[in-house]
Amino acid sequence: MSEANPVERWEARLEERGELTPEIVETITGIHGDRGAKAIEAVAEGRVKVYRDFTVVVGYEDEYVVEGRACTCKDYEYNLDPDDPTDLCWHVLAVAIARRVGHVDYHDMWYSEVREFL
Repeated sequence: MSEANPVERWEARLEERGELTPEIVETITGIHGDRGAKAIEAVAEGRVKVYRDFTVVVGYEDEYVVEGRACTCKDYEYNLDPDDPTDLCWHVLAVAIARRVGHVDYHDMWYSEVREFL
């Protein structure tokens, strides 16, 4: 794992521990700054939702669909360097964290159907 990027390293440690330790929180915020802090806050507040078709993070102004390392937010679209594996929006980070600590809010329904009512 010596060739792993810093994100893969903290993800692996978090996967192994299954919980956010002070060391892992420090690593995440050290690499990702405010985005890391917002992601941790979103996980703590239960704002990562998994539907049958999509994973969604409830943001401050909207809900954002996250697929892998991609997101529908403006930060992802305009501000991130696609060549930098550590440059991730906080929604993608929140999903990565929530999945590894088992803190996702699962909904047995299709988000595409729920979204019509929002």
